[in-house]
Formats: sequence, structure tokens, C-alpha cells
Amino acid sequence: MSSLKIVTLCTGNAARSVMAGAMLRHLSTELDVPLEITTAGTLVVEGQPLSPRVRQALRSISELDPSLTSEHRSHQLTEDDCRSADLIIAMEASHVAYVRRRHGEASSRTATLPLLASELPPLALRSPEHLAALSLALRAPASEGEIKDPAGAEQPAYDECAREIWNLCQQLTGALSEV
Repeated sequence: MSSLKIVTLCTGNAARSVMAGAMLRHLSTELDVPLEITTAGTLVVEGQPLSPRVRQALRSISELDPSLTSEHRSHQLTEDDCRSADLIIAMEASHVAYVRRRHGEASSRTATLPLLASELPPLALRSPEHLAALSLALRAPASEGEIKDPAGAEQPAYDECAREIWNLCQQLTGALSEV
């Protein structure tokens, strides 16, 4: 099976998308599911490193290898990211709406992590036709579920966000491992 190309997407590519990307990389290796992960944001200051709070939140998930994010620098979502992605995993409805507005051709491959974790059938990622059958472009983004941005909060909010994303990524990769 060839690598599935996934983009994880949040606002600043500073917390949620980075956490999800690191977690999916870890689970990809652990489950022997080939994933190629890119993380990106919708409103990014390019090249920023991870904050100490995000690093600590990732360390709070004992299974994760801290080196999975050691080279991270924030990255604005590009046309190339959207064109090459098999799936764009957004953290909130506004990110799905952004992709629909700016990169319409990727709408049918974009949804929030909570939606995908709860509803993605294993066959959906075997081919573009299966993914298209989910009709993601027709879903109301606000109905998909969101992961609250911990930006500006104290460490416990980052840790809680990391645990939520970890649980959702485990659900998602459970479906992917059946592919």
C-alpha cells in the first residue's frame, strides 16, 4: 500500500495541527500504516518553532517520541499541499470553510478530525472514489465537531487538547489500519 498523504490543519500551525501531525506519525509507525504527514495553518507566521506549552503537552502523552516535532516550523497551507493531499484533517469548522473558499478542489477531501474519527469507514481511504462517497464537500462544517484552540491558555488547556487529539487520532488510525 502506498503512503496516504495527509495534511493536518489549524489556524497558526502552532499547536493543534502540530500535535495531530506528531501523533499520526507515531501511530503510523506503531500500526505499520504508511502515512505522509504535512502540518499547516490557515493564518500563519511562517517559520515559527513550537512553543514550550505545546512541547510539554506532547510530552504529557507518554507514548509519544518528543523528536517527532523537533524540526517543526510553522507553515501556511499552500495550493501544492491541497493538490497532493489525499485527506486534509482540520481542527475546526472555520478551517474546513477556509479550504472550501480558497482551495475548493480539496473540499471533497477535507473534514474535521472529530468527524473523521467518528465516521470514517475503513474503505473510504482505499481510493478517491470511496472518499468521495463520504460527500465531505456537502457537509455543514459546523456540524462536524471541533477541537478548541488552547492558544493563550495555561498549560492544563494544552494538555487537555493533546489528550483529546490523541484519542481522536487513535480512533482514526484504528480505521486506517483496517485499510
